[in-house]
Amino acid sequence: MLWQPSLPDRYLNATEDELGAQIAARRAELGSKLLVLGHHYQQDDVIRHADLVGDSLKLSQMAAAEAPRRGARYIVFCGVHFMAETADILTADDVEVILPDLSAGCSMADMAAYDDTVDAWDAIHEAIAGTSQRVIPITYVNSTAAIKAFVGEHGGACCTSSNASRVFEWALAGGTKPLARGEEIKILFLPDQHLGRNTAKRHGSTTEVDVAAGATGPADTALWNPKRDSGGLSAEEIRRAKVLLWAGHCSVHKLFRPEHVADARADRRTVLVHPECAQEVVDIADLAGSTEFIIDAIERAEPGSRWAIGTEVHLVNRIARAARERGVDARILSDCQCLCTTMYRIDQAHLAWCLDHLAAGKVVNRISVHPEAKSRARLALERMLRLVPTRGAAAVAVD
Repeated sequence: MLWQPSLPDRYLNATEDELGAQIAARRAELGSKLLVLGHHYQQDDVIRHADLVGDSLKLSQMAAAEAPRRGARYIVFCGVHFMAETADILTADDVEVILPDLSAGCSMADMAAYDDTVDAWDAIHEAIAGTSQRVIPITYVNSTAAIKAFVGEHGGACCTSSNASRVFEWALAGGTKPLARGEEIKILFLPDQHLGRNTAKRHGSTTEVDVAAGATGPADTALWNPKRDSGGLSAEEIRRAKVLLWAGHCSVHKLFRPEHVADARADRRTVLVHPECAQEVVDIADLAGSTEFIIDAIERAEPGSRWAIGTEVHLVNRIARAARERGVDARILSDCQCLCTTMYRIDQAHLAWCLDHLAAGKVVNRISVHPEAKSRARLALERMLRLVPTRGAAAVAVD
């Protein structure tokens, strides 16, 4: 996590209305030079100032198209650090990307450190030396630029929650080069074990090495723990696994549990969850899909229908308010505070602070990816985008 200096008292002591008016004034001053992006998980006071609203990759793609159209020089990304990095990767070099609060990181992205990934790569290749196995890395877009660059350099691709299955298919077919006769592909999936496990199950990988229980039978997936030597796996366990799952997770989606699904069913609700939830939740939900799919499903829901949604609370509350106007009853799957706390650090005070500096001709909190890392990370993103343009929203219907 980067260090964010404390704001001057005039921002901390201002009311939300005062801050809102100040932001509006600065936006008017900056005009078309400014583009404000708001992630779906943002609080409403921030979202109202956004020019574009979406998920992390969609926002970066829209910004890459919109910035040159309007002549924007500055992109203020109301999201978290890896999202601002992705925007910097995909936009032109003369556009400066700003994160209002540098401490707005992502715990899941931070769970996959570059040095740990290099160590894992070396250990995996040592274990499979002399075999016909080839490793292809896939990283969820919710990862740092350094991890995207590693994946791009080593012949892998990024994926989103909506296209992970298609990227798996690409990798299992050989990825960037045709599958050789007798060759076996092994996927290293970073950094979210749950999206990786749920996607692997769709491709027939349903069993997992249980190291703690001393499992010795065949397994399709294995959990790589970067805090343990060789990921906590033996060489044989590494060779057996078709998919090695990095031991990372989303701190929001891990809070949803099977008992929450049972309670929603007892309340006669259709259960809709994000595939960052644990497999035991996704398996018993009615539907699982990306953020865009969740939004679309509720927008298309029949009046009188009842839903329980397993994703971040700010997004669910926004969806539920709009649904209520159409007679659709939607609520969050769990009453626990399923809040993205790092996203919550972006608020009107920090947005006003960075816009004041911009209006005065000073850029603060610029997020800039090193050119070499940017080039390699873009490779991983472009491989994904060639496979599946991220326009639609795929979903998994659970029996």
